[in-house]
Amino acid sequence: MSVPPPSSSSSAHAASPAVPSLHDEPPVSDVPGLIPPLSRGRSTRLIGQVVVELGFAKEEAVERAVAHARESGRLTGRVLIEDGVLTPQQLARVLAERFGIERIDLTIFRIDNDLARLVDPGFVRRYDAIPVGQDDEGQLLLAMADPANMLAIDDVTMITGMAVRPVVAAYDDIHRLSVRLGNDLPDLSADDDGGDSEVDLTAVPDTDVTDLGADDAAPIIKLVNSVLKRAIRRGASDIHFDPSSEDMHVIFRVDGMLDSAVTIPRRMSVGVVSRVKVMANLDIAERRTPQDGRVSLLIDGHEIDLRVVTLPTVHGEAVVARILDSSSAPVGLEQIGMLESDRKNVEAAMARPYGGVLVTGPTGSGKSTTLYSCLAHVNNGTRTIVTVEDPVEYRMDGVKQMAINNKAKMTFAGGLKAIMRADPDIIMVGEIRDGETAHIAVEAALTGHLVLSTLHTRDAPNAVSRLLDMGVEPFLLSSAIDCVVAQRLARRLCDHCKRAVRVEQHVMHDHGFEVEGPVEIFKPGGCDRCNQTGYRGRLGIFEVLRMNEEIRELILKRSSADEIAHVAVAQGMKRLREDGCDKVLLGLTSPEEVLRVTAAG
Repeated sequence: MSVPPPSSSSSAHAASPAVPSLHDEPPVSDVPGLIPPLSRGRSTRLIGQVVVELGFAKEEAVERAVAHARESGRLTGRVLIEDGVLTPQQLARVLAERFGIERIDLTIFRIDNDLARLVDPGFVRRYDAIPVGQDDEGQLLLAMADPANMLAIDDVTMITGMAVRPVVAAYDDIHRLSVRLGNDLPDLSADDDGGDSEVDLTAVPDTDVTDLGADDAAPIIKLVNSVLKRAIRRGASDIHFDPSSEDMHVIFRVDGMLDSAVTIPRRMSVGVVSRVKVMANLDIAERRTPQDGRVSLLIDGHEIDLRVVTLPTVHGEAVVARILDSSSAPVGLEQIGMLESDRKNVEAAMARPYGGVLVTGPTGSGKSTTLYSCLAHVNNGTRTIVTVEDPVEYRMDGVKQMAINNKAKMTFAGGLKAIMRADPDIIMVGEIRDGETAHIAVEAALTGHLVLSTLHTRDAPNAVSRLLDMGVEPFLLSSAIDCVVAQRLARRLCDHCKRAVRVEQHVMHDHGFEVEGPVEIFKPGGCDRCNQTGYRGRLGIFEVLRMNEEIRELILKRSSADEIAHVAVAQGMKRLREDGCDKVLLGLTSPEEVLRVTAAG
């Protein structure tokens, strides 16, 4: 794909100030996907100043992120994304204006696949850069997340022997293109090794996990490594190895939905299962009973934990691996989708020196993520925080975290008893599963500790009934619990392809959404960034029950969950469906998604 070279006037104006208004629409290029900057030449402004001028964030949020970047020694742009201040696409726009060079939209630009394959996946991961085409002067267009990285430009010049012209792209678009173009799975039709000669998936040191060995050429090992890498880079939460009467199907769960990934020939399926079992330290000779284990891996600089479960089926052993990125930093309650009114209620409960905050919902509804967001909010160094979890999903500085170990008879109840003797201010219990744990947690909340935990219930009012069923006395429960959060996870609409539609009031009412008059909502589209699904990422839908005197009186009377819900709604509590409706009207998700995840709520 040939594109015109940059204007010769760019260098002449290198010292000129940027165009005053960066809020104007970028000029249209003759080449689809290649977007010239409004700024002319390199700007003297800092990245944070450009962010504010473009209107992407307020100055206070940018200053916090910049300070965070300085403390951690990381790039400001990447911290702005991790802190939720910018999206990768917004950062690309900021950098284009900051350096006065063109920005490229890799979902529109016609990629030269042969040029893109001139560099290996390791180069792309190391530099966040990939060649995408040539201009009319024969210069290689190098899409870069960081156009100031001269090492990347020098290396690609040596690799290709071509003059390089950098253009700015979003880093997630760069890696998505690399995965799409790269042969990241071995040739499954071959009996020996093939494809994916570079395997960088390695076991984390000092664990009980078998070392995967980066240069092991065994085809089964290379295949399993490649499947794991592909799943992790696609953001999958689970990997299913499902045997059938013919072949084995590998299925990823991405944003809560199953997505078929690859088919493994039957002759290789037993070897694949055995490899995963070896990694998880399971008995490969035992195929008649379920087993579970774990493995810690290091991929792309991230420490990943896999929780592995095997299931004997009529077609052979099935394997399910849950992916936990233990090095990911917990985000704030706002980032997970909690609106201001609910967030203030939860934060008010956490500001108390004692009491209980419960997060409820079914398996896979994001309860642990919300708990960690709560911990991040209270983890300010002024109070001692101790947790007991199964497993430790995220590792947090300043928090003493213990993991459940059933083989060593380390249970939630046992861990909680030990914590009570360790001078804690805040206690987090991964899950209240039984009466003993419930009683200890309630007593801790009554004796001067802030207790955070999860519970499996349908909604917030039913958490009260569940704890009463576990044998907790009403007079203890009414005094101990301050706040109950019920939640679900809905898929977030892709910002790049969602489309606005106008819907009449009666149509929304027919589907359970209370709105006034016709409303504008958004529907899913489909693009490369969201894998043509129309959705990208997930957000929480919440129901927050704050305890007050009237609710506590109902608990003392052992009133039903419906009675508690009726009073709470009269006092302003939004049900799950109502919170979902608010997020539909904000353009964050679709009505179909809200109906899907709240149908049982």
